Amino acid sequence: MKTLKEVKVGETATVVKLHGEGATKRRIMDMGITKGVELHVRKVAPLGDPMELNVRGYELSVRKVDAEMIEVL
Repeated sequence: MKTLKEVKVGETATVVKLHGEGATKRRIMDMGITKGVELHVRKVAPLGDPMELNVRGYELSVRKVDAEMIEVL
């Protein structure tokens, strides 16, 4: 299983499954990260948190804790 946290800068990944429970999972889905969506990792902050993504044509910052819940291909 590969998570979004493992995707390198400049790479694109496709969401396979969202892990997690309740409010956290709902928040991730509300940001537009759903099954089948392509995520492009634009950059990662110097200390590794957060990471900046391109999702559905807009930019989004995601914490590593949340990125670990997103299974990608």
